[in-house]
Amino acid sequence: MQNKISILYYIKRTKPNSNGQVPIYSRITVDGKRFEISANRFIEPSKWSSEANKMKGQSEEARSINSYLDILKGKVYDAQKELIHNNTPVNIDTIKNKVIGVEQRARMLVPIFQEHNNKIEILVGQEFAPGTLERYKTSMKHTIEFLQWKYSVSDIDIKDIDHSFITEYEFYLRSVRKCANNTAVKYIKNFKKIIKICISNGWLDKDPFANYKSKIREVERDYLTQEEVQDIYSKVFATERLNQVKDIFVFSCFTGLAYIDVKNLTVSNISMGIDGGKWIFTHRQKTETASRIPLLPIPEELILKYANHPQCINEDKLLPVLSNQKMNSYLKEIADVCSIKKDLTFHIARHTFATTVTLTNGVSIESVSKMLGHKNIRTTQHYAKILDKKVSEDMMVLRNKMSNLNNDKIIKKTN
Repeated sequence: MQNKISILYYIKRTKPNSNGQVPIYSRITVDGKRFEISANRFIEPSKWSSEANKMKGQSEEARSINSYLDILKGKVYDAQKELIHNNTPVNIDTIKNKVIGVEQRARMLVPIFQEHNNKIEILVGQEFAPGTLERYKTSMKHTIEFLQWKYSVSDIDIKDIDHSFITEYEFYLRSVRKCANNTAVKYIKNFKKIIKICISNGWLDKDPFANYKSKIREVERDYLTQEEVQDIYSKVFATERLNQVKDIFVFSCFTGLAYIDVKNLTVSNISMGIDGGKWIFTHRQKTETASRIPLLPIPEELILKYANHPQCINEDKLLPVLSNQKMNSYLKEIADVCSIKKDLTFHIARHTFATTVTLTNGVSIESVSKMLGHKNIRTTQHYAKILDKKVSEDMMVLRNKMSNLNNDKIIKKTN
């Protein structure tokens, strides 16, 4: 769409010089917004024509000033053409900078993104987990690849980022990168943080995310049934390493701790709780929220089992936890041996604690939320929705039984 630009010349009668002459000013309007600049020329007020926006008469002075004003007007339209030619947005700011000879220093996206990641890297282990840094590194990598894919550039001025940029980026993540909905939304969320930094610093006047909406879709989370947990717990494997992985996994099933939080546990995390029994007192690395969990008999038994394990003694750890990759690899083998047809990962233990171990057995959702270290109880309520499905299945069985019972009564009456 062609931008509407108008130029009006006028005199400022309130600013006469020592000779009684007044300055000529130019008022430039771009799409309804305007700015004023001096034309650096002075004339006697009586010689100015407000109707014609120029100096009266055909004198040498009049021709010289009016010709000069026409040149200034031409510069404004030349600035508009140059901006269009360079694919630069034509607005009040870009026109003003061109006309008065000020070229704003472009703030480029990639250096801002990189500086953000550098700060996170310095604070890894203090305020951020290593995984957070990796997510932002990957997000920045996807952003750079998107710039090349869509615009054939390696960087972009942040002022050129608009709503269209955001929607095209999301399309790229879903189509080219083949990201699932929730993954694409998370990458966009990471990018949004960089935009917020720009807005907070006053580098952007408008938020390109203003009319953008995305939504995380709830994912059905796998968990183990009571029978499946029992099968794994009672199984004795041929190798010590599989038995060790099995025990750590079962420990998490009965404490709800994520992999990294189990790995970080030390003897000092075990203390007497309010009920006089042993509790785990820790903080979730992911959210830094406190997590206090009473020890059930099985995890307490497992702690005693590994109290003198060399790895626990040498590393001052509560349990001999392997790397997450190895743990998940061995868990696949454990699932096969126990005939469990689920993609068994360590995180399923946390889901199992929330559903099978606690909520199914009548533990309140508030208590479960506190033990899991959730910041918001809505996160915990997702597990309650999973149980609603189980309630529905159970009630369906009841309906069928009652339906069969009614059919039997009808048959008896007929006979």
